[in-house]
Amino acid sequence: MHATAASAQAPIRRVVIAGGGTAGWMAAAALSRTLGKVLDVTLVESDEIGTIGVGEATIPTLMTFHRLLGIGEQAFMAQTQGTIKLGINFESWRDVGRDYFHSFGLTGTDHWTAGFQHFWMRGRERGLAGAYDDYCLELKAAMHGRFAHLPKRKLNYAYHLDASLYARFLRRFSEDNGARRVEGTIEDVLTDPATGFITGLQLGNGTRVDGDFFIDCTGFRALLIEKTLGVGFEDWSHWLFNDRAFAVPTATVRDAVPYTRSIAGDAGWQWRIPLQHRVGNGIVYSSRYIEDDQARDTLLSSIEGAPLREPFPVRFRPGQRERCWERNCVALGLSASFIEPLESTTIHLIQRGIIHLMQTFPRTLSQPDIDQYNMRMADELQHARDFVILHFKVTDRQDTPYWRDCRAMAIPDSLRHRIDLFRETGRVFHVPTELFAENSWIQVMMGQGIHPLQYHRSADLMGDTELKGFLDGISGDVERTLRQLPPHMDYVRSYAPAAVS
Repeated sequence: MHATAASAQAPIRRVVIAGGGTAGWMAAAALSRTLGKVLDVTLVESDEIGTIGVGEATIPTLMTFHRLLGIGEQAFMAQTQGTIKLGINFESWRDVGRDYFHSFGLTGTDHWTAGFQHFWMRGRERGLAGAYDDYCLELKAAMHGRFAHLPKRKLNYAYHLDASLYARFLRRFSEDNGARRVEGTIEDVLTDPATGFITGLQLGNGTRVDGDFFIDCTGFRALLIEKTLGVGFEDWSHWLFNDRAFAVPTATVRDAVPYTRSIAGDAGWQWRIPLQHRVGNGIVYSSRYIEDDQARDTLLSSIEGAPLREPFPVRFRPGQRERCWERNCVALGLSASFIEPLESTTIHLIQRGIIHLMQTFPRTLSQPDIDQYNMRMADELQHARDFVILHFKVTDRQDTPYWRDCRAMAIPDSLRHRIDLFRETGRVFHVPTELFAENSWIQVMMGQGIHPLQYHRSADLMGDTELKGFLDGISGDVERTLRQLPPHMDYVRSYAPAAVS
């Protein structure tokens, strides 16, 4: 539905965010901090609908969001019981007992004609190179449980955090910047009968919250974008089989490692996300291949530390909203899309939705802005989708019907091209604006078992002595820097100890 000429002339002054949680309060924080002097920002949420904070993993782009808003790292980590994340350890994904690590760092040094992997492949062929992992500082630091901010060498990292504490942190930040919170349960979404635009939210306590522009952060319910405006949902369950999860926090029994654990199982996978004072655990699975009770028992039988509550179930459908922006409403978070949290993309996609909105935020509604936003978000979501599908499709596992069906499934043409290109040439197809950089694709594709058939001719320009010196120089620098890093939790305790709530 196109913005009508009349509605397009109406100035936007009142922004109403429906729903809190991570998505809602990230939106409130960005709007109030950057446009709070020209916009009235109101967030509606109910205390009856809490944010479940068992621990959430992020990716390095969150630092960009915080930098744009002027959020200090130490205060943020202390208030959210945060720890450092250098990557993800994928356990039994390639095959049972065969693990690999997807780090946030760069591996080796590229040449302008060819990536480092080509020189490494020639080195392996000549017996001159060590494991691919030996050339990435972040990966080695993660495996040795070490981290620090170094004056001359920046490590690429993200965070583990408590999602409910993060929402609380952002609420304080937003209210300090002028955002207003209204307590209440949304009973009705009011629309203009002539234009179909949303005009207000009717709450169960009798309050009515009117606005000019609305952001739907009501989660899977999608009260505004779907139930009111009728925007459909594109289902991706034929590529991503998992549709359910259980999550449970546990007491910590050892120092937190600086990485997320992703443990493949018979019909899905489990996560472990270590915070300063507890661990987030969960199992993501397909109800077509395992019963709910069996999945719950599998989770409880594998955790370390005492459960801090009963496991809570989550049902979901993977996919994306057909349009994230419709009329005067933008959907963020679970209202807009869901990709299982295998590569920790949830908060990133919320962030990208907010940043794209902020970059095109209209004084008055403009259909070209709306169309451009929808195209950009569709591209972002599909790139992330393909990266996650890769983990399931390219595997040597054939031990259960779930994995055999994952191997046999048809995949999007966009992903098929990436796989074929890397397998044939060792090169990576990469769109400059997409989330996962070339080294991420390389680590996962090689980790899952794809071995390129050839390397770039540039690697032939080095003789054995020169190539060995090149490779040894990189791995030696990694080892020297690694020795400078203290144990991860020793550093976190001194840098940003958890605040007492």
